[in-house]
Amino acid sequence: MSPACPCASGLPLADCCSPYHTDIPAPSAELLMRSRYSAYVLGLIDYLVDTTLPAQQAGLDRAGMAAWSAQSVWLGLEVENAEVLGGQPEHAFVSFTARWHDGEGEHHSHERSAFVQHQGRWYFIDPTVPLKAGRNDPCPCGSGEKFKKCCGPFV
Repeated sequence: MSPACPCASGLPLADCCSPYHTDIPAPSAELLMRSRYSAYVLGLIDYLVDTTLPAQQAGLDRAGMAAWSAQSVWLGLEVENAEVLGGQPEHAFVSFTARWHDGEGEHHSHERSAFVQHQGRWYFIDPTVPLKAGRNDPCPCGSGEKFKKCCGPFV
């Protein structure tokens, strides 16, 4: 029997986030966010990189992500709100609180994360990695829209 999914859905891991960790794109921003939390719990750093906006992937601190994943005891996830904004490409916000314990004690982080869908896949827009685009440049998400009219308002 599969263990419970770390994302707190109440489902077994095999029936929840595990398929997204292998080859099936998450069908919504909320499910992508849940699967990313589970990936931190499980140490799946490649998945975390692959589900970040491709234009930001080279700027990620893989070693830092791996260390945070491995050195933390993940205590839980609570999704407060998932807001799909629509448009082309489709954007969404997911508000959540993640809790963990590390060598410095217990922590929690409340976030409102932005996501964009491109070519049938949802991607996390990482606020710690600058998107190198001017207002009138093509959006780094690959939509063909100007940055100011696409992902610009979400970063």
